[in-house]
Amino acid sequence: MTAVAVAHPVDQLAHQIASNFRLSEAAAKQPDIEYHPNEGKYAARTARRLAEDPSLPKSFLPDGFPEKLESALVWEGKDLKDEKEWVYELNPKQLKEIDDAVKHFRSLEKPLGHLSPSTFPLPTLGPVLRDLSKELHSGRGFFVLRTIPVDNYTREDNVLIYAGVSSYVGELRGVQDQKKKGVLNHIKDLTPTHPKEILGAPAYTTDKQVFHTDSGDIVALFALDIASEGGTSRISSTWKAYNELAATRPDLIKTLSEPWPCDGFGGTPAYIARPLLYYHDNKIIVQYARRLFTGFLGLPRSPGIPPITEAQAEALDTLHFLGERFNLGLNFQKGDIQYINNLSVFHARDAFADTPERTRHLLRLWLRNEELAWKTPKELQAHWQKLYYSATPDEQQFSLEPTVRDGAKGGAKYS
Repeated sequence: MTAVAVAHPVDQLAHQIASNFRLSEAAAKQPDIEYHPNEGKYAARTARRLAEDPSLPKSFLPDGFPEKLESALVWEGKDLKDEKEWVYELNPKQLKEIDDAVKHFRSLEKPLGHLSPSTFPLPTLGPVLRDLSKELHSGRGFFVLRTIPVDNYTREDNVLIYAGVSSYVGELRGVQDQKKKGVLNHIKDLTPTHPKEILGAPAYTTDKQVFHTDSGDIVALFALDIASEGGTSRISSTWKAYNELAATRPDLIKTLSEPWPCDGFGGTPAYIARPLLYYHDNKIIVQYARRLFTGFLGLPRSPGIPPITEAQAEALDTLHFLGERFNLGLNFQKGDIQYINNLSVFHARDAFADTPERTRHLLRLWLRNEELAWKTPKELQAHWQKLYYSATPDEQQFSLEPTVRDGAKGGAKYS
């Protein structure tokens, strides 16, 4: 007799649940949201969601999350009136130390990846920079070093100075372009020289950049030159934003602390599911870039990956508009280096216009100070490993001219 398979009721239920899930997933679609936040759409989405569920503002915080953060990392721009509180001006003696350190490093005939406090000696400035790094990790979370006389040096020497000085703030340099082992990135408008189809990040345009974080612990930006008009660098405390959400919309903290489908833009895997907000080792950590959920220019959101939800769309806009509400505009000058704690401060940039005489051009490093570093949430550890431990000093590359890094290059995945 031929045996006939009879489905177990539990198996039938599991099959039905899986089938329903596939149907609902197929029916789901990306919310009406773009890279540039639309305040009208944001207000309408919030009103609609609150009408559907008036209990949202009365939701509970996720288990273990604090009701309020008390720290110097909680601030808002309107209360910071004197830039002397966060700007450290280099004096002639310290500038001479930097110049001597350039000559010393040159005499060693080593690749730039070997730049460190031991190869770039700064006898009096070095201890100051180490103290300023403490300000990043346990103080306000940002400072500006003013100002390197960039016109006195070649491009390569400016890069050397930037990496050497920054090694006292965070000795580890993150790899920003894995294929090339590139640790230095140029933030510059490349639309005059590159087709927009291959530009997948606003860093390479004159567009406004919305509030976001980069990768890694510390973001350092060095201004080789500033725009003719606009381009104000804006920073905002994510800890201040957290307190506002905890008091008014704790449901959005829950949404931010759950997994999101972060677009891999044609990579493998196609997307990574992880939270944007973490409470880890008694610290709130925010890590996200809006373009991973909306796309940008040559990198539209990938087809075939899960869309974000309406709740996630509202959370994205809420983060941005809270960033705007509490922001501090920095008076970023040519030769300045801006350092921010990328785990507790998010940043943005106004749109700008260049002229032949004034062309905005920043250099970027992603740094880590092993001694002072915050503990990394487990969901970010694999990424941090690639950032900070995948290139030896001999392998690290410092591009002297702007290029589009692979992670922000459009077009290629469709070719």
